[in-house]
Amino acid sequence: MNRSPRLYQLSVRQMLLIALVSALIAAGIVSCFNRWSQRLQPDGAAFTETAPPGITDPSVATDERNNIEIYRAISPGVVNIKSISGGRSFFDPVPREGTGSGSVIDQEGHILTNDHVIADARQLLVDFGNNRVFRARVVGRDPDTDLAVIKVDNVPRDLLRVVPFGDSDQLMVGQKVLAIGNPFGLDRTLTTGIISGLQRPIYSQATGRLIEAIQTDASINPGNSGGPLLDSHGRMIGINSQILSPSGAFAGVGFAVPVNVAKRVVPQLISNGYVVRPKLGVYTRDVTPEMGLPVEEGLIIVQVEPNGSAASAGLRGISVTPDGDYVLGDIILAVDGERVRNRDDLTRILDRHEVGDVIQVEVWRDGNRVRLPVRLMSERRGLFRR
Repeated sequence: MNRSPRLYQLSVRQMLLIALVSALIAAGIVSCFNRWSQRLQPDGAAFTETAPPGITDPSVATDERNNIEIYRAISPGVVNIKSISGGRSFFDPVPREGTGSGSVIDQEGHILTNDHVIADARQLLVDFGNNRVFRARVVGRDPDTDLAVIKVDNVPRDLLRVVPFGDSDQLMVGQKVLAIGNPFGLDRTLTTGIISGLQRPIYSQATGRLIEAIQTDASINPGNSGGPLLDSHGRMIGINSQILSPSGAFAGVGFAVPVNVAKRVVPQLISNGYVVRPKLGVYTRDVTPEMGLPVEEGLIIVQVEPNGSAASAGLRGISVTPDGDYVLGDIILAVDGERVRNRDDLTRILDRHEVGDVIQVEVWRDGNRVRLPVRLMSERRGLFRR
């Protein structure tokens, strides 16, 4: 005899609790998702990853010598970026200037910096030192990771000293790091410290998206943003982004976006001006104890995007019976065997994947754990389009 699946009906109290935390989500937003799902194949940037010449093996050099050699080798590739915004309307009559730092990443004149350094700028000037200043244009922006690429044209090639990339996946707490930037407009300042922590959860200033950052005690102040965080071989392992300080000045806690994030993002910024990310295609709410649900943690699927990744895989959102009762759909418990407790967990896992990847999503459904394969479609995020 076939048994009908046991449905978990939601009580009025449970629906109210879910509705309260979901009040900002409008059903109409679902139909506005971007359904473009063609897999992006950007032209890969040929990042330089070999240590620059002139730096002695740090295992045999004194700390002082290591600092001096890295500064001499890398500082010519660190630029001062001046942004000018405002001043063009009755409601915004006064021009505003901001400063930040950036790293030359190729011989084509591309410069990697923070998105918040160049956001809303109507004019960008790049100073290579000794009054060698050139206009720059925005190539691409990714507010989600606070990264951006700008470009200077018609610059003498001898000024384009490329800052090599390292590998941020191999870092260890306690490892020596160096930061070069332009704090408070002071040209090419060097500070040193150690890695104080890894995978620190910080959030994009523009979009609030989770970034797993490198924490360092190397001094970072206003003007350092966008400059490189380096290892003792002179390779960039992070892009200095934020500080944690009530006063706005450095207080021993700074954060850098890992360079391996830039390796994924920069080719798309150069090729397209924006970043395409995989998405699951669901609206979710975190499970809380007050909801009285059959699991203690996970993500309630409130709605499923039509024709999206989740819908194609058969994931279910909250539904309504003909009698008007609300029926709980799926609760996401894990992805690829990794526990999902909240939306930050899901974001972190999805950011490791590309459009077209197949992931295994484990859900609570009708009293059972069910694992479903889901092929990821695209989510186009970013405020800049060439």
